[in-house]
Amino acid sequence: MIKIIKPAVFPIITPAQHTALQIFEAAARTCYQSFEKQKEGSAERLLLHCIESGHHSTLEHISLTVRFITSRGVTHELVRHRLCAFSQESTRYVKYDGEVQIIEPWWFKNPKPGQYNIWESSINSSITAYQNLIRVGASLQAARGVLPNDLKTDIVVTANLREWRHIISLRLEKDAHPDMRAVMQPLAQYLVERLPLFFSDLEVIKKRYHEVL
Repeated sequence: MIKIIKPAVFPIITPAQHTALQIFEAAARTCYQSFEKQKEGSAERLLLHCIESGHHSTLEHISLTVRFITSRGVTHELVRHRLCAFSQESTRYVKYDGEVQIIEPWWFKNPKPGQYNIWESSINSSITAYQNLIRVGASLQAARGVLPNDLKTDIVVTANLREWRHIISLRLEKDAHPDMRAVMQPLAQYLVERLPLFFSDLEVIKKRYHEVL
């Protein structure tokens, strides 16, 4: 009845670092009217200055689009970030019949005695109730009320680099929900490799990914 899968992250559109730098430098030098100082290596130095001085609006011209496969519990937290565009799998229009995908929760690595059996029973009961409601004529949007938070969902998120820096800074902290960190950790790793000049300075990344900086 259920299939337990791991969360995943798939970057869809990420600018090359040299492209991101060109966009950033055009924006920043417009602010300072310093185009005469533009030369090889100047964009990197200007970026460092803007980040250190808090002039982060210059990063808002560069966007990144990412697809997350995660639980609905995680997306309930993710969509609280304001400066993003979200497109999420809809439980009003998607029918969950046959084998239903459930995201493996963080505590699977070290479950307490009896925890898995209770969880599995609850998930199966929820899915059975959902499918029975559909069978007796309930609409998808009525039946979805019994679906569990660990139900798998897809969500595509687009935000500018300033907002992604904010999201990662919050969602990689030790107090963040472990299931949220499970999708933010691979994203942070990817961004350090793809756009190191824009993300390597973040303290939460320095703590966890110092080996690639």
